Amino acid sequence: MRQVSLREFRMRGVKALEAVPDGETVLLAGQQGPAYFLVPVLGDVAMEDRELRRAMAKTSLRESWVHAEASGLDRISEEQIDREINQVRSVRSRRKAG
Repeated sequence: MRQVSLREFRMRGVKALEAVPDGETVLLAGQQGPAYFLVPVLGDVAMEDRELRRAMAKTSLRESWVHAEASGLDRISEEQIDREINQVRSVRSRRKAG
């Protein structure tokens, strides 16, 4: 996968993509990090759709990891997770009953 800056893409448009081989996915990145994927559609649209969804899922997962690490949630135990889930379920069941 190639990476092209958003600034370069805005300034040069399609010319910014000339160095990218046909069929290769392009990541457009800004100052804040990755922003967009350009995924070529070449034939099997279903396969290309899966590739796009996979790339989007990976990006979302990375964002979740960063958020978890920043908030300390990457260090909690399974027991703590289970306790929190049970607390939320208990509150929801009381609301439904109440």
